[in-house]
Amino acid sequence: MKKEIETTEITTTDLRKSLKLMMQVELLNLPTTIKDLAPTERLNILCKLLPYVLPKVETVTHEQGEQGEFEIGTWK
Repeated sequence: MKKEIETTEITTTDLRKSLKLMMQVELLNLPTTIKDLAPTERLNILCKLLPYVLPKVETVTHEQGEQGEFEIGTWK
């Protein structure tokens, strides 16, 4: 017996909300999900997830005379 799929129009906002909720549930269950894995496998998974939690750090420098530069003055 085939089950018919409801063809209700789904908006992008609805889809994003559903995916966000699914990800929140999975993240809450992550310790339970990976507890039976070998330590190296568990570490591998955590390392792959790390870039999504901590963004890559980039060096920022300031050069004199850059557009939008402001002067720091002293009050007299």
